[in-house]
Amino acid sequence: MAVRELSALEARVLAVLVEKAFTVPDSYPMSLNSLTLGVNQKTARDPVMNASEADVASTLDELKAMSLVNTVSGSRVLRFEHNMKRVLGVPGQAEALLTVLMLRGPQTAAELRLNAERIHRFADVSSVEGFLEELAEREPPLARKLPRAPGAREQRWAHLLSGEPELPVGGVVESASGRGAAASGPDPRDEEIAALRADVEQLKAAVARLQSELGLAP
Repeated sequence: MAVRELSALEARVLAVLVEKAFTVPDSYPMSLNSLTLGVNQKTARDPVMNASEADVASTLDELKAMSLVNTVSGSRVLRFEHNMKRVLGVPGQAEALLTVLMLRGPQTAAELRLNAERIHRFADVSSVEGFLEELAEREPPLARKLPRAPGAREQRWAHLLSGEPELPVGGVVESASGRGAAASGPDPRDEEIAALRADVEQLKAAVARLQSELGLAP
C-alpha cells in the first residue's frame, strides 16, 4: 500500500512506536505522554526534536488517516500502536531498518546492523545490505544508497518515506539536523568499529544464554 510522503515529525512518531514495541513492550501500546517523550528523546535521535503533546496528537491523527497508527481502546488512558509493517508490506527485517533510518538519519549498513540490534538481530552486514537492496528495488522505492562521501570507505543509506534525502552540497555534507560536516567525511574506521561492536553484542548475548541454560550466575 502506498502512503503519501511523511513529514519529519510523522516519520519520528511512527518510528518511535515501532522502536518502543520491541524495547519497552510492557509500556506498549503507548500513551500520548510516553510517545512524546520518545519523540523528544535526546539519545539515538537525529535530529533531536522538541515537539509538544499537541503536535504529537495532531500527527497521530494524520498517521491514523493513513492506517499507519491505530488507537487502542479499553484503557483509561488512550494508547496508540503502529501498523507500519502491514501497511507498507515489508518484512520485519526491513521494518527494523526503516525504523532506525527514521530515528537516526542516513547510516552505513554496518551502523544499521548495530543500531537495529534491539529490534532485529542481523546475522551479518551482507544480510542488512540484502534487505536494503530489496527496499531500494521496490516501486516506489523505500530506501536509497547515497553517493559516497569524500574520504569515506562505505556508502550510507537513507529512507525515502519523507522524500528524497539531502545530498552533499558545496563540499559540505548536510546532516539530518542541518549541521554541516567536514568535506573529508566521517572517519572510515567508524564502520569497522560499528561492525565489531555488533559482533561483541552478539557474543555477549550468546554467553548469557549459555550461562542461563547451564544455571550459572553471570
